[in-house]
Amino acid sequence: MLFNSYPFIFVFLPATAIVYFLLNRFRWTVASKTWLALASLFFYGYWNVRYVPLILGSIVFNYFIGRWLAAWSSRGTGARRAVLIGGLAVDLLLLGYYKYANFFLQNLGDVTGHTYTALQVVLPLGISFFTFTQIAFLVDAYKGKAKEFNFISYTLFVTFFPHLIAGPILHHSEMMPQFDRKRNKVWNWPNAAKGIFVFCIGLFKKVVIADTFALYANSGFAKATEFTDSWIAALSYTFQLYFDFSGYTDMAIGIALLFNIRLPQNFNSPYKAVSITDFWRRWHMTLSRFLRDYIYIPLGGNRRGFAIANRNLIITFLLGGLWHGAGWTFILWGALHGVGQAIQRVWTRRGRPLPTWLAWLLTFLFINFTWVFFRAEDWKQAFRLLKGMVGMNGIGIGLLSAHWAPILLIVVFLPFVLIFRNSSELETTFKPGWKTALGIAVLFVVSLLYLNRISTFLYFNF
Repeated sequence: MLFNSYPFIFVFLPATAIVYFLLNRFRWTVASKTWLALASLFFYGYWNVRYVPLILGSIVFNYFIGRWLAAWSSRGTGARRAVLIGGLAVDLLLLGYYKYANFFLQNLGDVTGHTYTALQVVLPLGISFFTFTQIAFLVDAYKGKAKEFNFISYTLFVTFFPHLIAGPILHHSEMMPQFDRKRNKVWNWPNAAKGIFVFCIGLFKKVVIADTFALYANSGFAKATEFTDSWIAALSYTFQLYFDFSGYTDMAIGIALLFNIRLPQNFNSPYKAVSITDFWRRWHMTLSRFLRDYIYIPLGGNRRGFAIANRNLIITFLLGGLWHGAGWTFILWGALHGVGQAIQRVWTRRGRPLPTWLAWLLTFLFINFTWVFFRAEDWKQAFRLLKGMVGMNGIGIGLLSAHWAPILLIVVFLPFVLIFRNSSELETTFKPGWKTALGIAVLFVVSLLYLNRISTFLYFNF
């Protein structure tokens, strides 16, 4: 079920909210949490019911491992560490089987010359997100940071449908108190107004803006060769990804607010970044937090000197690239971001700051070039587009008139990503009024007209 669909907007969401708050009104709090967890599982199973046992099995396994880690807090660290490693290994093996098995077999075949039959597996939606969420839970339980172990609450924590498919990646400690807070169990009109406000902005971003840019990005990546059409393709994808992911984030935050739950911020105008490090503080912020806390710091972080810190940074982003997709283009994309940040750290250490405008321009160009590897289906497509972007296949000035529509779109929406306030900033200053209501109503109605153009969110693929 898609957020940007009639069944979700007009049936699933209102029915789930009405029953949830009715149960809470009668003070059936356990029933209300159970209802929300079951509704979330229905939302997940709507895609493919065969994967409901998979996520339930993962939940049960991690719940009991977490309980054991907490209960054994007085035991020796060796036994607890062994249990933690075993739990993490099972989680990673499950993710590896569904996401990376065929990639491994293909590369093993390339090395050995033997042809391996591809496994008939389909990547379950959200497996990367619910696996990382539970990995964080196990580590937190090992460290004594996760102390509440009600099974229904834990199931709701993992499956809560606004974040289930494409994040944000949650921490146990930031969500469990919200589910149990008494004032969160009562319908809250200010939260509902904010939630609808943010949801409608996100819906418009996705179905009107991102999906329109997708038309030009898909066409360009398929056939662009010259400078002009290659840049149009790259920029179209850059803007598509921005509005697609920020649209999902807005919709997830807005839906959660209807239930008086505040999800962590996951997107903060990343194209305003003036460095690659700044970009990762703004883009997929909860993934950046996960990579820092559960990979970079355990590797040693910056505790063992400048060179080792840079090495750890590159390794972290190599793994971050692999997390995004089972392909060498994703690995290279992650490596480029790791190396780019290492170079930035070296430059900063030399004490020669760039002018802000130049720092922004270099960062924005770097992001655009690296997105090509993120989007390309293979090396051939990526290098064809990159050759075009540096002018190796001709300029193609005559194509400007033929591509006026995407150029106009880029010009129109450039201020929205570089200058104007983002959705989270608008939400903090939100004040209900007839002008706001009218504006949001227009966005919502226009968005509904585009719902026949069905498309999934890009991060569903990761």
